[in-house]
Amino acid sequence: MADEITIKGYEPSEDEPFMNDRMRAYFREKLTGWKNELLRESRETLENLQRDSANHPDIADRATSETDRAIELRARDRQRKLINKIDMAIKRIDDGTYGFCEETGDPIGVKRLDARPIATLSLEAQERHERREKVYRDD
Repeated sequence: MADEITIKGYEPSEDEPFMNDRMRAYFREKLTGWKNELLRESRETLENLQRDSANHPDIADRATSETDRAIELRARDRQRKLINKIDMAIKRIDDGTYGFCEETGDPIGVKRLDARPIATLSLEAQERHERREKVYRDD
């Protein structure tokens, strides 16, 4: 199946059938690699936080350390949410809905997916969504 498809050196193109086997394998590998990189960074962060949890006698050093820790934990929380989005994208590859706009059902587009592989909306749908969001946010 996807393991048998060669994607080394492959770049998806608008000129080939959308979401063919090779394209799905390409995006699966891209998403999996991204997830593995995030998990590796997360493990490194945990190791660093455990190592740097020393009690600082100086109050300024302690405040700086706690601020750094809070920033790091917020970044890890964002990455956790991103990993969830990556997992959802991989599930969409499995169920055949990956690459199609959740709003319109139209193909999202190869260039957009290559730049943002977790995209769930076409560029047009995303722009409409952001315009609506802006209108309500300005109230």
